[in-house]
Amino acid sequence: MKALVFRYSFPRFALATVLGKIFPPAYLGPGSPMSLETIPEPVLPAHDWVLIRTELCGICGSDIKQVFLDGAFDNPLTAFVSFPQVLGHETVGVIQQTGSRVKNRAVGERVVLNPWLPCATRGIEPPCAACQRGQHYLCENFTKGTLPPGMHIGNNAAATGGYAPYFAAHESQLFRIPDAVSVEQAVLADPFSVSLHAVLKAPPEAGTLAVVYGCGTLGLLTVAILNTLYPQVDVLAITRYPHQQKLAQQLGARYTVCYMKPVEIIEHVAGIAGGTIYRPWKGKPMLMKGAQRIYDTVGSPETVEVGIRIAQPQAKIVITGVANPARFEWTPLYFKEIELLGSNAFGVETFEGQRLHSMEIYLQLLEEQRLDLTGMITHRFHIEQFRRAFLAAHGKNNSAAVKVAFEYA
Repeated sequence: MKALVFRYSFPRFALATVLGKIFPPAYLGPGSPMSLETIPEPVLPAHDWVLIRTELCGICGSDIKQVFLDGAFDNPLTAFVSFPQVLGHETVGVIQQTGSRVKNRAVGERVVLNPWLPCATRGIEPPCAACQRGQHYLCENFTKGTLPPGMHIGNNAAATGGYAPYFAAHESQLFRIPDAVSVEQAVLADPFSVSLHAVLKAPPEAGTLAVVYGCGTLGLLTVAILNTLYPQVDVLAITRYPHQQKLAQQLGARYTVCYMKPVEIIEHVAGIAGGTIYRPWKGKPMLMKGAQRIYDTVGSPETVEVGIRIAQPQAKIVITGVANPARFEWTPLYFKEIELLGSNAFGVETFEGQRLHSMEIYLQLLEEQRLDLTGMITHRFHIEQFRRAFLAAHGKNNSAAVKVAFEYA
């Protein structure tokens, strides 16, 4: 089968980095780490796995960072990956084959993938404490068991992802898509779950101001979640591009701003919250009356610094974005006793009195027609068009892309 294969190779990295800084398509060109190759169809690694035909697979922001080599070699998560990789973890498809010990899935079912590879997928018994709690993204055994290192499908050499027409998954990783839910809706289950987990870590109080910083897929889904579950909260969406601003308004943001300088953002929040602007001898101002919750989907030094300056005392900032570190002035963090929370992926949550996996929550909200995400999937490509697909996802200012996906006819 034809698949996009990402290979770890210093010469490939070096060539793509040098040429890509001058000509971005070089990150996807001949000799780059990723190429379209012919590889064998997946083999079920154990009897409790199934084979799935891919229907739709979204391009995740983490995949974009990896393909465009936007990272650092000292990132500790490099201990939890193996190569070569077939990326693609925002995946939906139809089950084609089941192993002899599969109990809960059947051939012909439409399913959405929960990509994490915790104890159950690795044949480890008893499962670790995190897995017993349903927090599979915090599994203690991502480098152990019957699989090579790799946190989830797509960054594991033995568990290929959705950038291919077929992939294998453990039966516990799959959720049946209700008949009333389309594959176009279902393919957003992974990023929606990331955003839902972030919001549920620090839910906002009625009548307060919540800021969503960054309006790529995660940010826009966060706006939709706040509008659906917390309608009495005023949401300010900080966007970079006009098409994001328009969609944030459509999804329920009361206030939006489109690419302002940090000082302008701080002043704008002061105007909404009615707070005094405190200006230091040098640098950016600070507020004492500002946002109660900030959901930072960018995670850059600039967004974190602006966040702690616009937050009111004892506010909570939840960070789902991942950007390269750099120095910033963080005095307001301790002065205002702000809680800075990291939010990683998703798992079982308490929602409206039930303990459900976040993907089950998402599919339930869709089935009950409580959620409308029209407009989120903006671009579709076939796998042979992978260069166009990644350039569209990376160059949102030119393409006006939100979610880009590979489709398989």
